[in-house]
Amino acid sequence: MNGILALSTLNIVGIILTLSAIGGGLVWLFVRSIRGKEVPRRLIFLFILVAVSLPILFPITFEEKPTPVVQRIFDKVESLPAGSHILMSFDFDPAMAPEVQPMADAFMRHCLTKGHKIIFMSLWATGQALMANSLDRVLAREFSDRTYGTDYAVLGYKAGNEGVLNVIITDIRKMYPADLNGVPLDSLAIFSRIRSCKDFDLILQVGGGQPGSKEWVLFVGDPGNVPIASGVAAVTAPLLYPYYPRQLLGILGGVKGAAEYEYALFTRYPQFREVPAPANRMMGPQTLAHVVVMAFIVIGNVVYFRSRRAGGKK
Repeated sequence: MNGILALSTLNIVGIILTLSAIGGGLVWLFVRSIRGKEVPRRLIFLFILVAVSLPILFPITFEEKPTPVVQRIFDKVESLPAGSHILMSFDFDPAMAPEVQPMADAFMRHCLTKGHKIIFMSLWATGQALMANSLDRVLAREFSDRTYGTDYAVLGYKAGNEGVLNVIITDIRKMYPADLNGVPLDSLAIFSRIRSCKDFDLILQVGGGQPGSKEWVLFVGDPGNVPIASGVAAVTAPLLYPYYPRQLLGILGGVKGAAEYEYALFTRYPQFREVPAPANRMMGPQTLAHVVVMAFIVIGNVVYFRSRRAGGKK
């Protein structure tokens, strides 16, 4: 948390109300606890509700300076020459979408801005519909000048999990003879130099679960020596850090990782300050909720050691 990102009137109102409610509530809880009075559990839940609700009603966003594990992905996309081929896989379901779809949107927006050619696919059946949502929200609205078949193509979902990866690492056409609309890949200009995953300049995998980042590394990244970067749910990220930085170029972990990438994007490209940044908006409530929980822990420990000392004196 490096400071308040935007100080509009609504932000200022939100900051004042939120800090007043949280600060006052914590003081009340501390005094009540010090006096040895029980704090009803429902008040704790209500306090968390207020701490999360106020930043949503009165948006508070923070600067999310990219960490190295995120910055490496951003720098890689930036450094690739225009016209580079990028494979993007949507491997997640609706339950995971609020956390990882902002990553997919940010990846897509960045790659299209740099003039890269993107091929979209999914190893999850649910990923195809979520892919369509991102294509409509980002590509169709912000990059309507891009041509299908030349600047981007959609392969869609293919059943088979790791089996799909085991095939496309040697020959994409064996698994995808045609795109999602039934158009043969050989008739699409974007595939003129793409025979397998080894021909991609970068693979961006978004998801969390199985098949996911680990399978992409084991079946594509390592055998094909293809750079892979992942955007995953927060619960999955710790399992992938052993692969960073040699087997995974970088990792976006949870809402925090997505917010860092969004911040890097609209810092480098100010025109994107006006587009939706859902991850940055989610970080306000999440950050304040974490602060409140840490405050509860501190208050609990202070009260515990104080009561223990008082008991010892008796």
